[in-house]
Amino acid sequence: MLLKLALWLGQDIRTFNVFGYITLRTMLAALTALVISFVFGPGLIRWLAAKKIGQAVRDDGPKSHLTKAGTPTMGGALILISITITTLLWGDLSNRYLWVVLAVTLGFGAVGWVDDWRKVVYRDPKGLASRWKYFWTSAIAAAAAIYLGTTASNPAQTILIVPFFKTVSYPLGVVGFMILSYLVINGTSHAVNLTDGLDGLAIMPTVMVAAALAIFAYVAGHFGFSRYLSLPFVPGAGELAVFCGAIAGAGLGFLWFNVYPAEVFMGDVGALALGSALGTIAVIVRQEIVLFIMGGLFVAETMSVMLQVAYFKWTGGKRIFRMAPLHHHYELGGWKETQVVVRFWIITIMLVLFGLSTLKLR
Repeated sequence: MLLKLALWLGQDIRTFNVFGYITLRTMLAALTALVISFVFGPGLIRWLAAKKIGQAVRDDGPKSHLTKAGTPTMGGALILISITITTLLWGDLSNRYLWVVLAVTLGFGAVGWVDDWRKVVYRDPKGLASRWKYFWTSAIAAAAAIYLGTTASNPAQTILIVPFFKTVSYPLGVVGFMILSYLVINGTSHAVNLTDGLDGLAIMPTVMVAAALAIFAYVAGHFGFSRYLSLPFVPGAGELAVFCGAIAGAGLGFLWFNVYPAEVFMGDVGALALGSALGTIAVIVRQEIVLFIMGGLFVAETMSVMLQVAYFKWTGGKRIFRMAPLHHHYELGGWKETQVVVRFWIITIMLVLFGLSTLKLR
C-alpha cells in the first residue's frame, strides 16, 4: 500500500518543473527518509520486541556485549523501507541506474533477512551458513556487474580512475570491468557487515560515505562538471545522488534508535544491503578507489579479520589482535564502546574529506 502511494505521489510531484532539479530532490529525499524512519521506527521496534526478534550474542565475544542479548534486531528493514519509499517518491523512475542500485540493495537485504531470521528463530549466532550467504550475494553482485558491463555505452565507463592524477587511468575492458565491479559490490557489502558490531558504529560512516558519493554521482552525471574535473561522464548517473540522499536520511533516522545504548540493531538485512548500495554506486560513477579511501574503516575492519584468521592458522593458534574485527581489539584493550565508535567516526570524517579532495586535487 505504501509503495503504491509513493509511486502515485511521485508521478504527481515529478510534473512540477521545480522538482526536476537533482540537488533539490536529493535534499528532499534525505528529509523524507529521515521522517519515515522517525515515524515508523518506534512501531517497528515495539513489533520486533513483541515477536521476541532479539539479538543473539556470540559466546566468544566481549563480556560487556552479553547485556545486548535480546535487543531487537533486523531493524535494517526500517532503513530499506525508508529508502525504497523515498526513491519511488523522489527518483526518476525512468533511470536504469536507479533501478539497478535499488534491486541490488533489496537483493542483498533479502539475503541478510534470511540470515537474521535463522539467528532469531533458531537462536544460532552464526545464522545462514557462510558458503550460502556468499553464494547468494555473489550471484546478485555478478548479475549487476554483468548488466552494467554489457550496457556500458562508451569505453570511458569501463576505465579505472586513479585519484589525484588527471591523466592516469587504466582501461579495464568489459570483462575487467565486470570482475572489478563484482569484487567491489560484494566486498563492500561484507565489509560493512563486519563493521556492524557496536552501537552506531557502521551506520554513521555509511551515511557519510553515501553523502560524499552523492557529490560524485552528481558530477559524473553532469557533462560540464565532469569535463571540468576530468572525470568520466556517465549519462544518468546524477540521479543516484537522490538514492544517496535517501541512504543518508534513512541512516540518520536509524541512528536515532541505534545510538548507544541501542534500542535496535540493523542486522545483516541492513548491513549487507547498505554495503552493496555503496559499492554499486561507486562502480557506476567510476570511483572504486575513492570508495576504498572514504570507506577506510570498512577496509581496516575487513583486513583485521583476514589477517587474524590467516595468522592464527599459520602459527597454530597465535593472534595479531586481541579479537577481530578491529573494534573488538580496542574494546578488549580498555576503550569504552562509545570511545571506539566516536573515534572511528572521526577517522571516517577525515577519510571522507580526503576522498572528496580528489575532485579538485588532480
